Amino acid sequence: MSVIQRNNVHIIGAGPATMMFAHGFGCDQNMWRHVWPAFEDKFRIVLFDHVGSGGSDLKAYKSEKYGSLKGYADDAVEICRELNLTDVVFVGHSVSAMIGLLAALKAPELFKSLIMVGPSPRYINDQSYVGGFDEKQITELLDFLADNHMGWSTAMAPVIMGNADRPELGTELTNSFCSTDPDIAKEFARVTFMSDNREDLPKLTTPTLVLQCKEDVIAPIAVGEYVQKHIPNSQLVILQATGHCPNLSAPEEVIAAMRGFV
Repeated sequence: MSVIQRNNVHIIGAGPATMMFAHGFGCDQNMWRHVWPAFEDKFRIVLFDHVGSGGSDLKAYKSEKYGSLKGYADDAVEICRELNLTDVVFVGHSVSAMIGLLAALKAPELFKSLIMVGPSPRYINDQSYVGGFDEKQITELLDFLADNHMGWSTAMAPVIMGNADRPELGTELTNSFCSTDPDIAKEFARVTFMSDNREDLPKLTTPTLVLQCKEDVIAPIAVGEYVQKHIPNSQLVILQATGHCPNLSAPEEVIAAMRGFV
């Protein structure tokens, strides 16, 4: 099976430049539906699902490959090379921000810039580093997910989404989480929440925009500030949006910040 089929790649338009969107944990390319149309006039849009998510080929999921974020980054690079893409603007939400970073470190010639939406290089607090969670909290979160995928999804998705006054957003994220294969979700969650990419940040030379929501239980402002401080050629925009998924809850604000960068 080709990488195009494996990762359920969709290409819209034929602009002179390319913008590639990568979704976060428990989600799929549909999470970008409010954002990408704003850029199809100037960019060729590339949407895809990480293996194990959305419409990807679940049979292609191998624990030994996807036991680290590097496996997902390798897929992003493979998609670019298969489509002969260069000067790619890579837009990564949540864990895909670090996947994009690893892809750009592996193949810097392919990427013009990175846009990181709610990134976190490490979710666990460590000495002076504030990640937002202590190790016990992350362990309990992962154990809960492993024991009761549906219960975890129903409890956690609305908290991650925030915006309690708009419950339909939490419902959409809950449904997305619940539709993910439980075994794959368990492994992807462990890779996401246990990874530590802090040492990779200073290696990145690709121009980077960090978009940080003013309130986010998954990636606090301190995390966004840390990412911007440690990526040499980067800038930080604090969105007035709340929650961890501004691509769904505040797409106009995300679009405006992206336009100011690209």
